[in-house]
Amino acid sequence: MNILEIYNLVCRYDDLAAVKNVSFKVKSGEFVGIIGPNGSGKSTILRSIARVVKPVSGHITLGGTDIFGLGTKELARQIAVVPEDTTVSFSFTVLDIVMMGRAPHLGRFELEKEKDITIARRAMKMTDTLSLENRFIDELSSGEKQRVIIAQALAQDPKIMLLDEPTAHLDINHEIEIFDLLKKLQAEAGLTIIVVSHNLNLAAQYCQRLILLKEGKIFKEGTPEEVITEENIKSVYGAKVLVENNPRTKAPNLILLPGKI
Repeated sequence: MNILEIYNLVCRYDDLAAVKNVSFKVKSGEFVGIIGPNGSGKSTILRSIARVVKPVSGHITLGGTDIFGLGTKELARQIAVVPEDTTVSFSFTVLDIVMMGRAPHLGRFELEKEKDITIARRAMKMTDTLSLENRFIDELSSGEKQRVIIAQALAQDPKIMLLDEPTAHLDINHEIEIFDLLKKLQAEAGLTIIVVSHNLNLAAQYCQRLILLKEGKIFKEGTPEEVITEENIKSVYGAKVLVENNPRTKAPNLILLPGKI
């Protein structure tokens, strides 16, 4: 069953066409990666789904309903967003940060109930941040902060989680931890996950399907094996690479080649 459908999406920034007639569908419970060079429209598509950017034309449906026909809180109860910049300006505790995810489920002046605290703590348990609940967010490492922001998104109790470069500022170990966590949330919470990533090897390893963009259009869509090929990477990125199967997982793995080879 398709939970999200994008039809002929066109997005512009002033006179610049960032996304050009993009169409694709996402099944419920699927883990989809959107990849491509800088400026190819990856984040714009994600921001359109989150209704931050309004398309010039085309439309996006969530469970068959146009997202622009949904109220703000209704949309937030179904779609949670983890942006690339997860900076928190104030020194809140981890529990306070995660509890903010319950806002779409509360009335205008309604206070959190015990049920909301239970849901927030469940989200922290799933993201391995429960032991951090009384610590301040600005005391945490980058990896810990990222897991807390994911816990906040999870506390929204959404159907879909959108993540824009969730490992951009993390080291290798924390990159793997975050993608392991996303795979766990997909399996245990039944989440549909759409992630934008520059790390092609991580995307190929964890995503069930990849959408490769070039200059605002879909260049190739399919399984990691269908998308991550030497020819596709050369055509889209202009880079020479060797693609081999990971000896442990069999997922396609990119090896960069110097320009003169």
